[in-house]
Amino acid sequence: MNTKVTDWLTPENSALILVDHQTGISNGVADMSQTEFQNNVAALSKIGDIFKLPTLLTTSDSEGPNGTLIPFITEILPEAPIIHRPGQINAWDSEEFVSAVKGLNRKKLIIAGVSTDVCLAFAAISAIRDGYEVYAVIDASGTWNQLVAQTAVQRMIQAGVVPMTWVAVAAELQNDWRKETGDQLGALMGQHLPFYGNVITSFMTTKNS
Repeated sequence: MNTKVTDWLTPENSALILVDHQTGISNGVADMSQTEFQNNVAALSKIGDIFKLPTLLTTSDSEGPNGTLIPFITEILPEAPIIHRPGQINAWDSEEFVSAVKGLNRKKLIIAGVSTDVCLAFAAISAIRDGYEVYAVIDASGTWNQLVAQTAVQRMIQAGVVPMTWVAVAAELQNDWRKETGDQLGALMGQHLPFYGNVITSFMTTKNS
């Protein structure tokens, strides 16, 4: 069942879920550079922290070749619970995971995952079917090539998932630069979006001259 998007993302109505951003499987990400991928995942994690979003992390077979979570994620989000799935490919097949999602008490789920076509798509489509509104952060997810990513995005759109980027998520949550999180978000954008860092540097240089 497709779920109609009813209103904008806000810190009060949204939750963040990161699915299988693990050290082993992430080595296969090739639809963008590894530098871009890790930059984007770190930025999205920091967005979750800045806006105090209820956050959930999950892994699949973390003691096997998929590996443990990328370390910087738990450094940025040290209080986020981690659901270690013993083998379920679709996180939504884990009763523990679904129970934890329900415990977030939010109907808008911002989800990223590795791989885009499996770990992200399966969880996102399953959540849609259970009545959630799902926003898939494509540039903080990753897969083996661009064709696979494009195919996954099309499949998710057909199911009612909304594709987004981490910058769009941040801007939608902020809504107005005058809000108290504006300075933190500006610093994050400058750090993780190079052109914006140049904009801020140029502005401050002109302002202080």
